Amino acid sequence: MENKGLPDLLRYSSLDALGVTRYRLSALVQGGEYEQIAPGVFVRSRAIDDTTAAWIAINARRPDATLCLLSALAIHDLTDEIPAASDMALPRGAHKLAVQHAPIAWHFFDRETFEIGRTTHQLSNDLEIGIYGPERTIIDVFRLQHIWGFDLAAEALKRWLRHPGNSPGTLTDMANSFPAARRSLRFALEVLL
Repeated sequence: MENKGLPDLLRYSSLDALGVTRYRLSALVQGGEYEQIAPGVFVRSRAIDDTTAAWIAINARRPDATLCLLSALAIHDLTDEIPAASDMALPRGAHKLAVQHAPIAWHFFDRETFEIGRTTHQLSNDLEIGIYGPERTIIDVFRLQHIWGFDLAAEALKRWLRHPGNSPGTLTDMANSFPAARRSLRFALEVLL
């Protein structure tokens, strides 16, 4: 098989199915065609940007890692701000990972509410990473507005309300699981509606 026919992402676990030996993979890495981004995970050089490479590396080691806060707002088109680092959540008590390629800002969320509003974001044809949906992300920036500011939270809420089909009731129902966000979120909804 020619190197051009190989996928952009290689894992040790998929080498046999592709007819690639570890020796050949080592030669591809030595030749600069692939680079290792996580244990047992290799990506074709320059096939993806550094941020995506970091996300793939994180997902390979911690499938529960979840894009959150400003990063999730940007992906959901609820802010114009560009994150300086990727905001990534893990359950409280987990250890952050050392990541190459791109800066990561780690956040630790309560284990009891960690899965609420969690969905996935497609990275490539066969790879995805966890992300909090728009509603959970808005709740989190209201919940943490002492760090992120009320303006960011209010602007995200305004943009979310403009999308057809978004229901304030759905948002307030989810917010019931996050007492720190309920009051300010309800106030903002009353002002905006």
